Amino acid sequence: MKSGGLQLKACLCANYIVFLSIVILVPSKMGQLNKRALLARLQVLGAASRAELAKSLGLSQPTTGKIVDDLLQIGLVREFDPDRQREVAALGRPGRRLCLDASRPRLVAVQLGVRHTSLAALPIGTGAEDHWTVQFVTPASPTRWRRALSKAAARLPVKGLWGVLASVPGVVDEQKAEVLFSPNLHWTEGSGLIGFIRDVWDAPVALVQEERALALGHQASDPGQEDFLLTDFGDGVGGAAIVSGKIFSPPLPMSGEFGHTPVLGNKRPCGCGAVGCLETLVSTSGLLRSFATARHGATANWPALVQFIAAQGVVSWLAEALDATAFAIAGALNVCGLRRVVVTGSLEELPPAVLRYLAAAIERGALWARWGRVEVEGAPRRRAAGLAAAGMERLVLPMIERERGARNFVGK
Repeated sequence: MKSGGLQLKACLCANYIVFLSIVILVPSKMGQLNKRALLARLQVLGAASRAELAKSLGLSQPTTGKIVDDLLQIGLVREFDPDRQREVAALGRPGRRLCLDASRPRLVAVQLGVRHTSLAALPIGTGAEDHWTVQFVTPASPTRWRRALSKAAARLPVKGLWGVLASVPGVVDEQKAEVLFSPNLHWTEGSGLIGFIRDVWDAPVALVQEERALALGHQASDPGQEDFLLTDFGDGVGGAAIVSGKIFSPPLPMSGEFGHTPVLGNKRPCGCGAVGCLETLVSTSGLLRSFATARHGATANWPALVQFIAAQGVVSWLAEALDATAFAIAGALNVCGLRRVVVTGSLEELPPAVLRYLAAAIERGALWARWGRVEVEGAPRRRAAGLAAAGMERLVLPMIERERGARNFVGK
């Protein structure tokens, strides 16, 4: 009898745990999803009323109102009165509208570049254009970088900090917050980079691979683009894809590394340890090296290259580099099933003839162009906006849910 009674109690206890998971955890998960959906919709619309948000999300107005009230209390969104002169068709008092808060810096963005490290304090509703407040030359060792970061942080006071987002080059395991491999910045590999940042700011920290940050930033600035391959050119060459409105995350912590595609006949050594990578031809230093060689070793700089291309157009050595670049990009489009390419960085800064040549070469290699249209466009880098979007998703919303869950658990 005692054994049967214990079994009955154990069964009842197990059922009670299941009941709690349904009553508490499932609504909490749904609330989190609804919050994310509402914030994403508000990002697309720019500004909206509670009724407009409820209608576009398919939620009831009471549910939408409660989510909005929570977000207002936290400071993620703000409420404002629209200009009444523009509400000519509205009867009575126009409804108050909502937008992402763009007034209070809540996040710190760190752009760790090969040459420079840049810092900015960001609100959740940051603008599309990058504005870096503090910058210093990136040192050649983690210890020196930590010291330089600490000095720079003193010039960037932020109250009520929610977290720090760091844009990092190379192969980055974002879940483990670890740089696995960085061809152009080897000292970051396994250096405990996130620990250095936490030494400076006592706040949650997330690492974001730099091309993924750029793709998120472009999406934030133009939310209507739900499918595209962003390609960035600078000290390195790489990309990231947005598929069905979400950043593409493969099983391995590596994607968009088309800069390390080998090019036949290219004998230049690459920082990754291989020889002949595309990056050695079409990165900033690679283009300048080819330009200097074409001028028989004369000193080459970026303004001189821009001026040369504006006058001479796409000459043979540049055409070869762009053709190799186009083949790699077209291959990525064919594999991923995408038709839109966004070009940022140094290639976008060159005269328009370069982008036109690259677009035509991509179309020749993209299968979709046989019966459809492949779009190639240039765009400025929007890294800060991408880091703000990543911060809201990876730091702010989980923080809110943890705090709310703790209050619910203790009955507050």
